[in-house]
Amino acid sequence: MEEEKKAVKKGEEMKVVLCGSLNFAEEMKKIKKNLTARGHEVTLPPSFKDFSINSFDDADNLKKDPEFYFKVKPTYMRNYFKIIEENDAILVVNIEKHDIRNYIGGNTFAEIMVAFHLNKKIFLLNPIPKDEKVSVMVDELKAVDPIIINGNLDLIR
Repeated sequence: MEEEKKAVKKGEEMKVVLCGSLNFAEEMKKIKKNLTARGHEVTLPPSFKDFSINSFDDADNLKKDPEFYFKVKPTYMRNYFKIIEENDAILVVNIEKHDIRNYIGGNTFAEIMVAFHLNKKIFLLNPIPKDEKVSVMVDELKAVDPIIINGNLDLIR
């Protein structure tokens, strides 16, 4: 990812929601800082703050709690769909997880589909994953015609 900060032209600022695995908290926080410096308004998953998620391990520990999946996660999912509706675009942070390059999980896939339904811009940090473990969603990901930025945050506009 390019570290150099370039000013976003007036009128190109966007309200962007970051989507991706909770395990990507560190990377997502860096991206938020970078995009905010460019003049964008950026939203992170509220669960980062609410559950003190700052690392891959923090997210894994949260996911070990069965109540997270049956009581907490559904509420956070619905709320994040509403947040997507209130913003201009989503940026999917799809980096490596579980040896899958450019990983996109089920919840992130759902967020992409919500953004598509709401006619929001859909940016992918990296290309659509090619791993056969996620092949079931590749056709749909191609169909939403995301803007693949290959790590170049200057393309968010």
